[in-house]
Amino acid sequence: MSRRTTIASALGATGALVWGVPAMANSAPGADPSDVSTLWYRSPAADWERDSLPIGSGALGAGVHGTLATERLTLNEKTLWTGGPGAADGYDHGDWTAPRPGALASVQQRLDREGRLDPATVAAELGQARSGYGAYQVLGDLEVTVPGAPDVPDATYRRSLDIGNAVAAVSYTHQDTAYTREFFASFPDRVIVGHFTADRPGLTSFTLRYTSPRTDFTTTASGDRLTVRGALQDNGLRFEAQIRLRTQGGTVRAEADGTLTVSGADRAWFVLAAGTDYADTGPAHRGEDPHPAVTRAVDHAAARPYETLRAAHVRDHRALFDRVSLDLGGHLPDLPTDQLLTGYTGGNGSGDRALETLYFQYGRYLLIASSRPGSLPANLQGVWNNTTNPPWSADYHVNINLQMNYWLAEVTNLAETTAPYDRYVESLRAPGRRSARRLFGTPGWVVHNETNPYGFTGVHDWPTAFWFPEAAAWLTQQLYDHYRFSGSTHYLRATAYPVMKEAAEFWLANLRTDPRDGTLVVTPSYSPEHGDFTAGAAMSQQIVHDLLTNTLEAATTLGDAPAFRTRLQDTLERLDPGLRVGSWGQLQEWKADLDSPTDDHRHVSHLFALHPGRQIEPGSAWAEAAKVSLSARGDGGTGWSKAWKINFWARLRDGDHARTMLAEQLTGSTLANLWDTHPPFQIDGNFGATSGIAEMLLQSHHGPIEILPALPAAWPRGRVTGLRARGGATLDITWSGGRATRIVLRASRTGELTLRSTLLPGGERTFRATAGRTYTFPAPEGPAPTE
Repeated sequence: MSRRTTIASALGATGALVWGVPAMANSAPGADPSDVSTLWYRSPAADWERDSLPIGSGALGAGVHGTLATERLTLNEKTLWTGGPGAADGYDHGDWTAPRPGALASVQQRLDREGRLDPATVAAELGQARSGYGAYQVLGDLEVTVPGAPDVPDATYRRSLDIGNAVAAVSYTHQDTAYTREFFASFPDRVIVGHFTADRPGLTSFTLRYTSPRTDFTTTASGDRLTVRGALQDNGLRFEAQIRLRTQGGTVRAEADGTLTVSGADRAWFVLAAGTDYADTGPAHRGEDPHPAVTRAVDHAAARPYETLRAAHVRDHRALFDRVSLDLGGHLPDLPTDQLLTGYTGGNGSGDRALETLYFQYGRYLLIASSRPGSLPANLQGVWNNTTNPPWSADYHVNINLQMNYWLAEVTNLAETTAPYDRYVESLRAPGRRSARRLFGTPGWVVHNETNPYGFTGVHDWPTAFWFPEAAAWLTQQLYDHYRFSGSTHYLRATAYPVMKEAAEFWLANLRTDPRDGTLVVTPSYSPEHGDFTAGAAMSQQIVHDLLTNTLEAATTLGDAPAFRTRLQDTLERLDPGLRVGSWGQLQEWKADLDSPTDDHRHVSHLFALHPGRQIEPGSAWAEAAKVSLSARGDGGTGWSKAWKINFWARLRDGDHARTMLAEQLTGSTLANLWDTHPPFQIDGNFGATSGIAEMLLQSHHGPIEILPALPAAWPRGRVTGLRARGGATLDITWSGGRATRIVLRASRTGELTLRSTLLPGGERTFRATAGRTYTFPAPEGPAPTE
């Protein structure tokens, strides 16, 4: 089959006028010399984890290897999971399989008497071996065998990922012919697309083959279509992928071995769609057979020219990506990204600042690629996985990791990416209610350390990582923050508040009075993944304080029942706040002064009230104590831990130390393809680092919008556009000499805003903003917009 089309011209974008002044333009790639939006390499990927280049559309993902004789794309469909209902080992959602009358009360009473208990002791009483938990599965590999291609790349070889357009590419020259490949994952068309061409006619030939580490599928080829269909052996989850090939010139031939071969084409492209019969509602978690939806998607895409598919994909991606630009005054040298990373020192060089800019935008790119409406939220590896047994099942750890994945979403203007998170948290409520009843005997909903797509809200038996009922409370924080940024009372009433209220009901029923001082405490509580079980560990108290405070604010906004608001207020007044200064000036991790100044554990969980919470005010005694704790823990840790520390230091207004942690992240916890490594690869470090950079430039968690609150000396001049602040403001900030020189604020809500900056007389200005208006500081010459 052949199809004649004309290659489209390059895409561009134009700026708009704001109050007669040109807005920060979302210019075409390469138009701005400070534009930093491409990762590139001089060799193919030798290792999936370290080298492959990720593309994704939320539900679908692929890692592009760029190997010449056999190109390889490692494929993912985010709902392809073993475990859950129908699992070979059975499934219990983590709830106790037999009643344990008095077990929880017994542990609580022992803590009252003894003060602390060994994790293994508590796990023996309250834990339970997991059954049917499952793991995220690689879909398989798409291999593209190219006859006559060289095995070893020469000097013309280039493999790249343009994160501005979300297109991966491979180019090389062989026997006087220039060959190019492009790959992208289209959210509008729900397909992965690959395009192969040569600059001489008739020289595009290859064979497509699907492979998998599993044997639970069949592959057939007919006409221009390759179909993969199967069911996971563990739980019977049905899955399907279809690939269709289109060519300009040449032929497509279906082979008996389930492959497709292109011969003698001027160019050729494939479209790939995939799906499963997973459903995010229980109890069965099964929906329709994926075949009709996969067929519709692949046929619709195959009927459109390649240029149309690419243009729609780029428009969709750039509509999100281009909202924020960052210029730290750096310029990328003409070096491959792996060499740029190796040469990074965290100094004042232009290349270092350019890499930091690229890393910031890469985090935004990865969130767009791994979290779009219609599928699950970003997991521990986003959407990318190359095995049937990934680290930590590539699941949803909710003692920080899932939450960290979305820290950047609101402030970096990607609010739409939170829709899968919202839906997922909502899906946990029903099983979470059952776990609350069976494990605690109370109303409300609960989830512990980790969970899966099948509503696992109970416990397992790993002593230092099985008990964390505060997770549900923490998960609601993102929902309330979405309201604080957007101001949508409809969203608050319909989506966020019901989840928050039910999580609050759980804690209203489960807080206990500490016999030592009469305060309300979480018991048993465990500071993740560290120390002994106690009552009233700092993080537990701070998370519950955050939940009840947010819920009371929301209830007041919505006018919920006064009796419920009174219960919240009374409980907050009796709640131990989880804030104490210890014997060496530290913020205590536990209610008793158990902290050691030589402890360098990667978790600094007792600083939750500093970030992502808002209980600790800058400059307070608690902030100073948090600084002492953070300094004692040191600058080491795993990738996600370093990323969290960037945010901590930014909240402490120490931009130089925040940047030190960013340098630690890049030099010690970042792979050649700029993925974060725990080790191994774990994507929350990417997302947490992007959040941390944003926190250095803009903060609004305490209400006032603070401009450049933690600007490091290494960034003396620069510009950022499009960051979002709570209260409904979008801001562009220009600075020089370490001080803001121009602020442009666009209001999406009508209401009072307070702006804090050294640019303003007295350092602060409060005014009533009007939705749709733009405010510039200092005001341009001539009449200023009415405030």
